[in-house]
Amino acid sequence: MLDREENDRYRLRAFALDLGGVTLEDPTDLEIIVVDQNDNRPLFRQDVFTGRVVEGAEPGTCVLTVDATDADDPDTDNAALRYSILEQGAAGMFSINASTGEICTARPGLDRETMGVYNLTVQAADMSGDGLTTTAMAVIYVEDINDNPPEFTKEEFSMEVEEQAVGADVGKLFVHDKDLAGSPSWLAKFTILEGDPEGAFAIRTDPHTNDGVLSVVKPLDHEVRDRFELTVSVQNERPLEPSAPASPRALATVRVRVRDVNEAPVFRENPRRISVLEGTPPGTPITTYTASDPDTHQIQTLSYALLYDPADWLQLDPHTGTVRTKRELLHPSAFLQGGWYIALLLARDDAEPPLSATGTLSIEILEVNDHAPQLQPPAGVLCGRPGRGGTLLLGATDDDRPPHGAPFHFQLSPQHPQLARNWSLARFNVTHAVLAVLAELPEGPYSLPLLLRDSGTPPREQQQLLNVSVCHCGRDGTCLDGALAAATAGAGITLGALLIILGSAILLLVLAALGAARVRGRRRALRKGLLQRSRDDMRDNILNYDEQGGGEEDQDAYDINQLRHPELFCPRAKPPLRRDAPLSSGTPMAPRKLPSSPSDIEDFINEGLEAADSDPSVPPYDTALIYDYEGSGSVASPLSSIVSSLTDEDQDYDYLSEWGPRFRRLADLYGH
Repeated sequence: MLDREENDRYRLRAFALDLGGVTLEDPTDLEIIVVDQNDNRPLFRQDVFTGRVVEGAEPGTCVLTVDATDADDPDTDNAALRYSILEQGAAGMFSINASTGEICTARPGLDRETMGVYNLTVQAADMSGDGLTTTAMAVIYVEDINDNPPEFTKEEFSMEVEEQAVGADVGKLFVHDKDLAGSPSWLAKFTILEGDPEGAFAIRTDPHTNDGVLSVVKPLDHEVRDRFELTVSVQNERPLEPSAPASPRALATVRVRVRDVNEAPVFRENPRRISVLEGTPPGTPITTYTASDPDTHQIQTLSYALLYDPADWLQLDPHTGTVRTKRELLHPSAFLQGGWYIALLLARDDAEPPLSATGTLSIEILEVNDHAPQLQPPAGVLCGRPGRGGTLLLGATDDDRPPHGAPFHFQLSPQHPQLARNWSLARFNVTHAVLAVLAELPEGPYSLPLLLRDSGTPPREQQQLLNVSVCHCGRDGTCLDGALAAATAGAGITLGALLIILGSAILLLVLAALGAARVRGRRRALRKGLLQRSRDDMRDNILNYDEQGGGEEDQDAYDINQLRHPELFCPRAKPPLRRDAPLSSGTPMAPRKLPSSPSDIEDFINEGLEAADSDPSVPPYDTALIYDYEGSGSVASPLSSIVSSLTDEDQDYDYLSEWGPRFRRLADLYGH
């Protein structure tokens, strides 16, 4: 098999010999040329060609050249190659020279931020493009230019730093640059324009994130200045390309608070605002509210506690800070402020001494449509003639908050279609409707079932009874007798409500009767006790205690009224001594001499009373000491003689029989 690509010609030498091998003539040279056939495909010199072009390049900018070879005869069409681009996407940004394979830009608008890499599929075909083909990839990278300035992610940054923290990083200024990350067109540099006349701060660029890092280079004093407001600008280290669109320089305000040295925990999100549906069941986790401790050089554990939970709705995990519902959250509630429930959480570290921080948890109780609208008022009076006062304005209220309340929908009960013959309901506004009479009605009470529906999601509806009193109409469409109409309006009260009112009235009457009987019994008992004391007071046994040996013969010694009303019998009686006045005399004189006659008993008692009042050795109200003394003039022996002897044989009890009938039994026991 001949192969031109291996050997394109053959050279032969022919010899003419006789049978004996003798040369007959000179040798002859023969040359055989192998004619080429198109049996070889073109081959690219590499599978992937790579090129680069800057963004914004003008059309016609050549990027790279693809090159292919063909093993067939180059002097024939079998090796005549033609190049083409099979696929490059919808943009059509590049074209290729069919003869040379040079790829150039075909259109303007190359933007690395839009598309940074183009993948082209190129083809080479022999026979001037009509023969055998082969393909390769051409990858074109769009190189970045500085056509996008850096921008701050927000206009204001708030930071804080402890005093005397030299060299500490205060915070980061976040920027964004659309140019290629890590390229000179991407690198940013920051400048403090205003707010730092002492040069206490510096900003360096983070090479990995391109953000600005604000740090302290001079000591800060909280007592001297506790706040800084810096104006900072950012721009690229490399200037913008002239072709880049003009834009103002990016500026940001950085507010730095110098914090006094106080290593307490900090709630980064304070207040924490969350939303919880009304009626959330107990035990439902609603949030995890945790604090961080700035004591980075000390290993501390934070614990959490509820500092303020006025409705006792919450329970808190002391270790994780997870907040759960303790009971069902209801609305409305006196503990809600504009639909928000405020609770305070306490975070405490375990340092010595422990420090704490307070976080505010604001819980928005989301309204749930759990109340149907209520008709207000449930009764009314109107004229019974259509068009002449025969209308009644109806309203409704709903305990739910918007959007689960108004507008309300009023409707005659669909269960009673006959109502539409005489009555109509028309909307007046979002909360009211107008009830009108369609036909002339006789006077008297009417009960109309109405269906009220709110605009909540889902809507709540309720059928309610409207008590209407139709009155006698005047010429101007008003009721002629307002008092009669008002009385008639109450006729629409249901039988159940009337029974409840009557039962309540009877119960109140029974309770009042029982209370009156109890008070009357107490007064009767009190009166009986007073009478009993009065009888005891009438007894003259008080005479038995003024002296020991008086006995029964002294019962008519004096009038007891002198004791009860001394001011009537003794004008010399002194006013009572004030118990809070200082004492003016010493111990009472004792023993005192008994009065010589019964008429002097008044003076005897008054003197004893004055002596008792002036005695500092006894309580002010105790006058018993005055009457304990038996007296020196007693005809009986002193009581102390009863126990003066050790044995009964030493005692003489004969005198007991002389003391009167009351001591006769005692005399029989001890007498001889």
